[in-house]
Amino acid sequence: MSQPQSDLSRRERQIMDILYRLGEAGAAEVVEHLADRPAYNSVRVTLGILERKGMVRHRREGTRYVYQPTVSPERARDSALRHVVRTFFRGSPTKAALTLLDSPSTRLSAEELNQLAAWVEAAKRGRRS
Repeated sequence: MSQPQSDLSRRERQIMDILYRLGEAGAAEVVEHLADRPAYNSVRVTLGILERKGMVRHRREGTRYVYQPTVSPERARDSALRHVVRTFFRGSPTKAALTLLDSPSTRLSAEELNQLAAWVEAAKRGRRS
C-alpha cells in the first residue's frame, strides 16, 4: 500500500515532484534537477526508500535504474493538499481557500473566477460540475 504524500520527508517530496515532472528518471537525472545538488548516493538511497514505501518502482536499463512514480499525481496532490490544510489552516478548507484568494500572488482571470463560482454553486447543490 502506498504512503500518503504527507508522510514523505521534504527530500522525498522533492524527488517525487521531479519524477512527476519528468515521468521517469535515473538518480543522476534527479540530482541534476535538485537545486542543492545532493550527493548521487544520497539520492539513490532516497529512491530506494521511496520504492520500499511503494511510491516508485524501477526498471533496469543497462547498468542504471530508471524510476517512475506508482502513485498518480492526482492522488499525491490530494494527499499533500490535505496535509497543508491540516497543518497550516487547522483543518479548515475554507480558511485555505480564502487565504489563497486573498494572496497578492494569486491573480485569477474573470474566467477562472466564474469557474470557481460555478464550483461553489455546484457544491451548494451537493455535486461538482
